[in-house]
Amino acid sequence: MFFKKKEMSSKDVDIHSLNEVIILFKKILKIAFFFIIILGIYACIKILKELSVLKIFVNLLSVLAPLFIGLVVAWLFDPLVSWLQKKGIRRVLGAIIIYALLFLVIFVIGSALIPVLSDQINEFVKTIPSLLDSINSFITNLFDKVGSTDVASLKNDVLSQIDNIGSNLTSSLPSYLVGFAKGLISGLGTFIIGLIIGFYLLVSFDSSNKLMETIIPAKLKSSLGVIIERINSTLRKYVQGALMLGGLVFILSSIGFFISGLKAPLLFGLFCGLTDVIPYLGPYIGGVPAVIVGFSQGSATGIITLIAIVVIQFIEGNFLQPVVMSKQLKLHPVTIISGLLIFGYFFGIIGMVIAAPVISVMKILFNYFNEKYDIIQTKEE
Repeated sequence: MFFKKKEMSSKDVDIHSLNEVIILFKKILKIAFFFIIILGIYACIKILKELSVLKIFVNLLSVLAPLFIGLVVAWLFDPLVSWLQKKGIRRVLGAIIIYALLFLVIFVIGSALIPVLSDQINEFVKTIPSLLDSINSFITNLFDKVGSTDVASLKNDVLSQIDNIGSNLTSSLPSYLVGFAKGLISGLGTFIIGLIIGFYLLVSFDSSNKLMETIIPAKLKSSLGVIIERINSTLRKYVQGALMLGGLVFILSSIGFFISGLKAPLLFGLFCGLTDVIPYLGPYIGGVPAVIVGFSQGSATGIITLIAIVVIQFIEGNFLQPVVMSKQLKLHPVTIISGLLIFGYFFGIIGMVIAAPVISVMKILFNYFNEKYDIIQTKEE
């Protein structure tokens, strides 16, 4: 009897060890599957780039930019118009109300910010020569403290590069301003046309959905309905959260830069708010120019500017982002950073902006098919 119990206990230990090995194997399999997905994305993008498919798509998208803007606007504001429709307000009237509120917000923000921002840009442009001189003196003092022959040659190269940047900037600044003004007017016209298209799409959004339902085969309706609902919910909340976060970072950064005494605080605050749409890397990209200009103005200004950026990003990363975004994308930081590197390598800043939502859509698709077909065997047996 004693030996029998001992034999059973040894079997239990063997089964327990076997279960641990199986669990470890499943974890390794998931990690390997993750890297296979990353390699697959890289290979697909590389092939598309070699075939110039992406270039054709980008050119087509630039031509159809008003339509794309209209689709995004209609997609974003459809829940509000649908909510008003449930309250008994006709869809056309609901769209007019939403557009009136949108134009009111744009007018209030524009009338408050554009004059101040314009003055700060003019002031900053005038101070560029003195900022370059400050940077030159700062670098000269830094290299003089080291006092080496190799460092001296490196110092001369750095200073010559800064002088070239200053001379090129001074000579080409008028053409840059003219090009910026042309691009701004063109972009504004495209945006207005996009808003007009968006209004008509918003009014007939229900009809478009019903038309899509009639086109989709009956066998695929339930599956596509679930997938589209999940993608819409996740991406809509992501876009709304990103816009809200960018606005909050812009306000906080502008206040922090104003307190630090940084020149053109609204300009650098706006840049921080715009780059905040890039997860993890965006805040650092937006803060670098402000810190450089801050140290060129003085050590105290640079240190306070750096502290302000660190504090704001700490608040944004640990408090604002979890509350506003509610971790809608539910992506691991390694996954997001890998996507940023791949998409940034192929598409630059635009690729880094769209990396997180595109990977999120791919995850939604994979999770749906994994739930349906148990691809990596996550179901309990």
